[in-house]
Amino acid sequence: MVDVKGRWALITGASRGIGYLTALFMASKGCNLILHARKKEILERLAKKVELFGVKCYTMEAELSNPDSIRAMLQKIDETGVQVDIVLNNAGLQVTYRTDYFKTPSEDYDLSFRVNTTAPMMICYHFMPKMIERGFGRIVNTSSGINGEPQQGPYSASKAALDKVTKDLALTVDGTDVMINLADPGWCRTDLGGPNAPNSAESTIPGICVGVFLDDKKSGRWLSAQDYTGLTIEEAVAKAMKIS
Repeated sequence: MVDVKGRWALITGASRGIGYLTALFMASKGCNLILHARKKEILERLAKKVELFGVKCYTMEAELSNPDSIRAMLQKIDETGVQVDIVLNNAGLQVTYRTDYFKTPSEDYDLSFRVNTTAPMMICYHFMPKMIERGFGRIVNTSSGINGEPQQGPYSASKAALDKVTKDLALTVDGTDVMINLADPGWCRTDLGGPNAPNSAESTIPGICVGVFLDDKKSGRWLSAQDYTGLTIEEAVAKAMKIS
């Protein structure tokens, strides 16, 4: 199992929900963090909490629907001089629930793909070559098991696209110590999932980030976080390693 102590991880969408919990979990394992949100100010409380674990922390802001904002954030991360070995692309957007889905505007697709597909892939394309050069890296892109809901067509399509490009990228590094995988948190009670979801945000830990700790050089897995609820990270890793 990978020891993340002293390594640096970028977590997008860290200000609330699953990203917030992921940041606390990674910090508890000794991982230094780069936390992303739309505005840095809303990360102040979380930054103070993770630093109590004795780890270092930077906060970054970017509007993920704006490629120029993403590029600016990536440049600022580079300017810190830290070596990003882990990326957890947690941030996501569900525009709305369109009951009259035949009237879904094209703008819904444009915004969904910008945030849910283009943004995480820009981040992957930035850090993955550096990981390959160093011979180590872990990327976990947040997927979705959504199915059969045309009311959320733009969201499901953008996540399906993320799945596809992630699995294609996985073929280029499979068998190396640069690993890229997908994690599905399940339907959770978050700002995105809403209050009626069957699962708590806490149920995604440690499953949402188990891909970070795998060390069998296999990429392209689709990992359901709900399959690891209640397990220790050691137990979760042992279970996930059985997935081909």
